[in-house]
Amino acid sequence: MSNTIGHGLLLPTVLKHQIKASPSLLSNGFCGQRLTVRKSSFRRSCVVSGSTQAVLATDTSSELGGRFKLQGDIEMQVDVKISSVALLEIQITNSTDHLYLHWGGTRNRNEKWVLPSRCPEGTKVFNDQALRTPFLKSGSVSLLKVEIDDPAIEAIEFLIVDERHDIWYKDNGQNFYVKFPKREKLVSNVGVPEDLVQIQAYLRWERNGKQTYTPEQEKKEFEEARKELQRELEKGNSLDDVRKKITKGEIKTEVLKKLGKKIYRTPERITRKKRDVMQLLRKSIPVSEEEKIAVKPKDLSALQIFSKTIAEQSDTNILNKKTYRLADKELLVLVTNTSSKTGVHVATDMEGPLTLHWALSEKAREWLVPPADMLPVGSISLDKAAETQFSTISVDGTSNKIQVFELYMEDSIFVGMPFVLRHGDNWVKDNDSDFYVEFTKPNKPIKYAGDGKGTAKDLLDKISSLESVAEQSFMHRFNIAADLIEEAKDADELGLAGILVWMRFMATRQLIWNKNYCVKPREISQAQDRLIDKLQNVYSSYPQYSELLRMIMSSVGRGGQGDVGQRIRDEILVIQKNNKCKGGMMEEWHQKLHNNTSPDDVVICQALMNYIKSDLDISVYWETLNSNGITKERLLSYDRAIHNEPDFSKDQKEGLLRDLGNYLRTLKAVHSGADLESAISNCIGYISEGRGMVGVKINSISGLPSGFPELLQFVLEHVEDKNVEPLLEGLLETRQELKPLLSKSNGRLKDLLFLDIALDSTVRTAIERSYEVLKNAKPEKIMYLITLLLENLILSSDNNEDLIYCWKGWNRALTMVKNGENDWALFAKSVLDRTRLALASKGELYHQLLQPSAEYLGALLGIDQWAVSIFTEEMIRSGSAASLSSLVNRIDPVLRNVANLGSWQVISPVEAVGYIVVVDELLSVQNKSYEKPTILVAKTVSGEEEIPDGTVAVLTSDMPDVLSHVSVRARNSKVCFATCFDTDILNDLRAKEGKLLNLKPTSADITYSEVNEETLTRSNNLEEVGPSSTVQLIKKQFNGRYAVSSEDFTSEMVGAKSRNIAYLKGKVPSFVGIPTSVALPFGVFEKVLSDELNQGVSEKLQILKKQLETDGSVVLGEIRKTVLDLSAPSQLVQELKNTMQSSEMPWPGDEGEQRWEQAWLAIKKVWASKWNERAYLSTKKVKLDHDYLCMAVLVQEIINADYAFVIHTTNPSSGDSSEIYAEVVKGLGETLVGAYPGRALSFISKKDNLDSPKVLGYPSKPVGLFIRRSIIFRSDSNGEDLEGYAGAGLYDSVPMDEEDKVVVDYSCDPLIIDFDFQKSILSSIARVGDCIEKLYGSPQDIEGVVRDGKIYVVQTRPQM
Repeated sequence: MSNTIGHGLLLPTVLKHQIKASPSLLSNGFCGQRLTVRKSSFRRSCVVSGSTQAVLATDTSSELGGRFKLQGDIEMQVDVKISSVALLEIQITNSTDHLYLHWGGTRNRNEKWVLPSRCPEGTKVFNDQALRTPFLKSGSVSLLKVEIDDPAIEAIEFLIVDERHDIWYKDNGQNFYVKFPKREKLVSNVGVPEDLVQIQAYLRWERNGKQTYTPEQEKKEFEEARKELQRELEKGNSLDDVRKKITKGEIKTEVLKKLGKKIYRTPERITRKKRDVMQLLRKSIPVSEEEKIAVKPKDLSALQIFSKTIAEQSDTNILNKKTYRLADKELLVLVTNTSSKTGVHVATDMEGPLTLHWALSEKAREWLVPPADMLPVGSISLDKAAETQFSTISVDGTSNKIQVFELYMEDSIFVGMPFVLRHGDNWVKDNDSDFYVEFTKPNKPIKYAGDGKGTAKDLLDKISSLESVAEQSFMHRFNIAADLIEEAKDADELGLAGILVWMRFMATRQLIWNKNYCVKPREISQAQDRLIDKLQNVYSSYPQYSELLRMIMSSVGRGGQGDVGQRIRDEILVIQKNNKCKGGMMEEWHQKLHNNTSPDDVVICQALMNYIKSDLDISVYWETLNSNGITKERLLSYDRAIHNEPDFSKDQKEGLLRDLGNYLRTLKAVHSGADLESAISNCIGYISEGRGMVGVKINSISGLPSGFPELLQFVLEHVEDKNVEPLLEGLLETRQELKPLLSKSNGRLKDLLFLDIALDSTVRTAIERSYEVLKNAKPEKIMYLITLLLENLILSSDNNEDLIYCWKGWNRALTMVKNGENDWALFAKSVLDRTRLALASKGELYHQLLQPSAEYLGALLGIDQWAVSIFTEEMIRSGSAASLSSLVNRIDPVLRNVANLGSWQVISPVEAVGYIVVVDELLSVQNKSYEKPTILVAKTVSGEEEIPDGTVAVLTSDMPDVLSHVSVRARNSKVCFATCFDTDILNDLRAKEGKLLNLKPTSADITYSEVNEETLTRSNNLEEVGPSSTVQLIKKQFNGRYAVSSEDFTSEMVGAKSRNIAYLKGKVPSFVGIPTSVALPFGVFEKVLSDELNQGVSEKLQILKKQLETDGSVVLGEIRKTVLDLSAPSQLVQELKNTMQSSEMPWPGDEGEQRWEQAWLAIKKVWASKWNERAYLSTKKVKLDHDYLCMAVLVQEIINADYAFVIHTTNPSSGDSSEIYAEVVKGLGETLVGAYPGRALSFISKKDNLDSPKVLGYPSKPVGLFIRRSIIFRSDSNGEDLEGYAGAGLYDSVPMDEEDKVVVDYSCDPLIIDFDFQKSILSSIARVGDCIEKLYGSPQDIEGVVRDGKIYVVQTRPQM
């Protein structure tokens, strides 16, 4: 076989690690001149580290060539011949066996290597970096020819490899470099094959309206077609490129025909329409508690009740359970086992006379007459069978009747029971086969499935019972699924989640695709089509489930009525006949296709085509199969197994490649839900008629937008471009144009949906193949691609408001880059953090919705645990969010570097020595007590946790606010606390679990190292940190008043929170507002509890308090619930009303009794927070008497804030008393002090320059809290501000009305985008902090809000 092959550069793969070339010993070598010899260059080579150096031996023997001495007497002759192609001939004399050419093509000397797809025979791809081609050995000479017909290839770089001895021959330590002469003039001599000219001429004729040509006109058209193709070659395209463009098969040709545009002259980039992104907004539809209660679970059917009754009998195990569909009726078969008997229970809801014609089997499925002593009463023995009449029973009274047959056996030798039914004069079978039930347990042990909480349990139970029928074929499975769609829809999103999990288990081959059942491809595609039609109808009526429905459809595939499915069966016969390949592997595949086609057939067809394209390299066939999960074992597992490999001859290649290409489209039309080309053709319409094959005509969808076909053409023409940016723009513009059609009623909606799914999938695959190119991309390019991926995810998501504001944030960042704003990277980092939170939130929603169903159904069906465990994770990875996450991770270190953020944010800079312990959540260990000094590496830290005893450091990837409770607690307890942004550092820390580390933080970084036990003994970490012995609570008494105004706020009446507010009145500047306040003083709770109205509550609380030591967490919850049962004494109500009205505060009762009840409930929640778990444990930890803790309640009118802030008048991270540190959030301050994800805007301000605040970080919190005019009831205990004990934030402040959670848009917030406004607000906040610190003469922790530009302070306390 010849070792020379025509060589075109088709779809090049860029080398990941190029072997760089440096100037060669050749002066103008291989550039069209004769080779000359430099006198100093002739020398022997020596082997260095397994490689040799080649030197030029003599002058060339041909016009373009050279001779090299490789080693000893081994010489290499290189010749280049130029005609219409370039021919590189290499001859090596006196060589060993196993020589290889290690090579790649280049377009210029400094570019990376590219790997052509067509190569000399035997060529392999080496580590995705180079080609390796074997030399042919003839005596002592090794020969190789490489033919280059691609004008775009300017040079070949290569080395010679002796694989056996691991020797590399080089050109003086560098690559051999062979540059070809410029061949512009030669391009015109490259012949264009006549078959391509004919196709191009035909396409021109189609575009020109299929006119009738004279012979002269026809000749002219042929010449014009030839010129068009010649111009394509002159652009640098190879013949392979051109052939691929115009011979992608009839469907592609017909698509392009319908598009009616020029094939090769699509624009380089489309012009995107300007749209309001808010038009894409979709919010989740909240379900009220009343609606949830109104949705009652479906009543169990009579068969379900019968099955449940048997399963619940004592000492009864279910060995086997099957449910069969009989038109609109069902047949249930249960096999049970008690201590001594095996029972068979057959039940059905069929009506009318019914007889069971049955037998028993010693071998599977054989018919043996049952022994007489086993026959139920009234049975008749026949030859090899028996007949028994069904009995009618009622399962729940007279209305719910079923017919049953029951058989019991003791120590039987029988393994199963075959049977059929006789219903009147009709025989009822299992799809033309006998029913058969096994008496033994299934091979896989039945796992405990749990209680099905968080799932549509009844639906999943039904799916499980029907699986034995579903596994017979795709036809059965799809028909069963179609029958269940209505029930799934009635179970809301959990029902559809159950269907998705089931279909996904099928698609990932976790379930049996075919089991001893022959089914026509047409029947499969019709069943598939029926299911898709049902899903399409739900999509139209219930748009809130569109995301789930898209995922189900993608798992199922398109299907198709009529003969689309039948063509699978018919066309394989024609392929075999036309190409004379009726035996071997093709015949086995044909039998498999006739028996039961599946998505595997798409892969098998592609593998055959790749095998043919590789010049019949069988390894390529197996490579394609294996990379798509099809092994030899899987081929052998089919009911019609495939034992053989393909074995085609060269003269079969052309015909098979053409016919299999057409056949692949037929297979994809049925099985693929995300194949772009077939999805487009289904919408545009096509007619396909192969050689001797059944024709197909698909009409175009009416009502497509103007210019839509041109968009589709652009996408098809650029779908394989190396630069993916224009392609992504085209894909997203197409999806935007398609979006309005998806919300309209259309009989072809499913085709539009599959097109949208395919476009979405293509976005993902396009960006994934660009990762290598993006390694050195500028930040703004990656940011722009992130906006495109976000847009794609927005278009695919049901609840997308947060994603939309992330998109707007990235666009704002791009504008900042364009305008040269210094803070662009800092702002972009905040948008990045918010995007991560949005993706994490989406992942959590998927997990909550899908994983319970995967766990429950997986256990019922015996799915491998590894597949169940990673179910949701794999769903996320296969979706649009995964590629977006990858890009976000790529740009994170870039933004941190530009913004000078480093890898750490150090919240509490304390040196620490301790043992590494890795935990998932800080919350899960907050009650632990570590015996050894411990450094916790925690994935999740919300901000409200306690730090466990024995902890010397907490390191996390999470982003709690610097002023959150856990941050304050860490600083007070002298615990190192920091956020790490670098995943490599975090992974390294996790890998050191159990090791002893020394952490050395600065204000912006942490270094760490492993140390020995001696370091630990010297460490200050062994010093116990806690409150001083003088810290104690003084119990407060009821002073006779239920309510007091701010003038009466004394230490005996209220806590420091209330007193400080009263103190500030009249002392702060006029630009600072102080809200009017009243309070329910100390002792009121205890007084109310002692009132005879609440005797029962008091007694219950006493009992619960005694139980606290044994079961703290549960009892604390019960105590809080019990406090809410308190009734308000009339004197309390009257005094509070009078006090509030005299202080000119609105009285809730004026709006009705219900409003007062809301206020009273809020007061009780504040009191109940004395028994919050975190607060209770905190007092125990520092040995404070919890009974001495008293709770006053500060009552204030809520200011409906634009922004809320917290100030620390000494920078808490650095300890710098010369600068103020503050954090600001949108809306109310609960998102700042509570456990709300994301970061606040943070800034510092020097006290000697308060008008120049410096922003340290922009906000990433996705939610702001807003409220109408209302009242807030704030905790004000005697334990919140003790010196040496940080009690602030442990107890609750409760508004009378629930806050509205609003997803916030920072891209148009004046605090972010208006520099003057930002400076004004931040400097005003800083001035307030400075002023109040001066009033008290000590560092302060201040909370306040901003409303219409005015600053209000709602509380202040000493900074801890």
